[in-house]
Amino acid sequence: MITEYGVVTKANPSSAWVKTNRTATCESCASRENCGGHGITEMTVVVKNNLGVKQGDQVVIGLQSSPMIFLAFFLYVFPILFLLIGALTGNAIAPLFSMDPSVCALALGGTGFCIAFLIIRLSHSRLSRKDKYKPFLVRKGAPPSQSCQAAQQT
Repeated sequence: MITEYGVVTKANPSSAWVKTNRTATCESCASRENCGGHGITEMTVVVKNNLGVKQGDQVVIGLQSSPMIFLAFFLYVFPILFLLIGALTGNAIAPLFSMDPSVCALALGGTGFCIAFLIIRLSHSRLSRKDKYKPFLVRKGAPPSQSCQAAQQT
């Protein structure tokens, strides 16, 4: 599970807005520029308020890893598979239509690639509504360095 620490900036009984800072976890992500803007160190995430948090609370938000692996496959590998299947099919059936195999492979490969992106686009709204692809509140609490400092000060 991927976790980040944050501070609740706004809350109501159903939702909480959590401000987080990009950390090393974000820096190693291939899609870091697509999740709040390139060069921005802070971002706000809306999560379900299942812990009853209120404004000012320090929390840990999480995101399950396995759904993210599926999404990475779906967005990056799926179109390439359709491209390859289309190109191989075009190359195989070209002699049946007395066509140049390269041209047929190019046409069907491009078509397969476009079909894959159409499938992704049509699946987007359905997938974005599923809770397993959304961040969630894990627990209340400060990052370990802050909680240790607070304990030492008392």
